[in-house]
Formats: sequence, C-alpha cells, structure tokens
Amino acid sequence: MLQLREKEIFETLKKMIKFKFVIIGGYAVNAYTLPRFSVDCDIVVKNKDELREIKEALINFGYLKEESNKDITSYYGDFLRLEKDLGDNIKVSIDILIKEVLDRQTNATFSADWVFDNSEVRTLRGKTITEELKLRIINLDALFILKLVSCRLTDIRDIFMLAPNIKNKEWIKEEISKKYNFNKLFLKVKNKITTKQFKDSLQGVYGIIDDKVFEKHKKAILDLEKIKKSK
Repeated sequence: MLQLREKEIFETLKKMIKFKFVIIGGYAVNAYTLPRFSVDCDIVVKNKDELREIKEALINFGYLKEESNKDITSYYGDFLRLEKDLGDNIKVSIDILIKEVLDRQTNATFSADWVFDNSEVRTLRGKTITEELKLRIINLDALFILKLVSCRLTDIRDIFMLAPNIKNKEWIKEEISKKYNFNKLFLKVKNKITTKQFKDSLQGVYGIIDDKVFEKHKKAILDLEKIKKSK
C-alpha cells in the first residue's frame, strides 16, 4: 500500500516538472536524510496563476478537490488539497500552499518568495521505490526552520534526522526568532528527544538507528541551544 501511494506521487511529480513550485514537508526531508514515507506531498506556489495551471493538470491526472473540512494541523493558509483515489480506500494527496506557508500553532508565516529564494533543484529519492527525480526542493536549513516552527512529533523526528547536516545555525536561529520564541520551541524539542520513548518512535519511521548515530544527532540538536544570533 505504501509503495503504491509513493509510486503515484512520483508519477504525478514527474508530470508536473514544467510547473514552478517548491517541495516542502516530508518529501523534502527525503532529499537530505534517510527517506521516510509520507502520504501527502506539500508544494508551495507563488501565485494563483501557477495554482490554476497545476490544479488543471492534477485534475487531468485524476485528482479531485477535497470537499471535506478536514482539520489541517500543520501548514495552512491559502491552501488547496487535491486527492486521488487509487481504489481499495487508498488515497494520495497534493497539498498546495499559495503565496505563503503559515503555521497554525505559532501563526508564523514564511512567504513563497522566501521559500523559492531558499530552494534549489535536487534529487528526490523514494523509500519504497527506486525512482529518482530532479525537482526544486526547499534548502536544508530553510526546511529545518519550517519543521522546527511546526514542532509536531513528526517534525521533531525530521529535524532530529536533519540536524547534523544543517549549515548555518546562526541564520536558522535568527530566522525563527523573527517569527516566534526560539527558546520555547527548542525546549519542546529538547524535552521530547531526551525521553526514553523517542528513539523507538524515531526508529518506527526511519528504521534501526545505531546508538552512536543517535547520540550524534541528539548532540547536533542540543548544540543549537549554545548558538548566539548573529548581530
């Protein structure tokens, strides 16, 4: 079932390469660390002209606009979800964020221009399939920012895996501090990753992780507390 969903998302993205969008969320995480499975593919567009073109294409690919008022607990704002029914109650969805990324919990917003400016064409790899695609994906540091601001358990697992490879810790802390209280978010992450249950939760998504690797990643997260914002 997971393979079927992922294959459909990759086939859809392959057909969308001509459009201007940036991948964020779980599929972006796969470009930087061990791949994990994600049901939804999150993309950002700058304006409603791009939205209209992508929406028309997705409808042609068999996607339909979601009609339910499902609670979106992650990114939201000017937002459109299109779903495709693969049969046997198996669905995939493309979530399109228009003009900005807005986090419901913190009310922090990041403009689509910011997302595009902090993105580049990278290779996207699947978890259950061998497919590879070159697409515009949000940069590692910017993705880390979005994930830390959102700060759900799934986001904390993702930033834990991303942490050793982030490049500009000062910039990350500064960008988050412009939007929300960095120390409050960091404390939430710290409290979660230092519990006995966290490693089991992490391995349930990413697979077996060596103790030394786990400690390396935890140290990379905890070191953020020592970083001073650039003046």
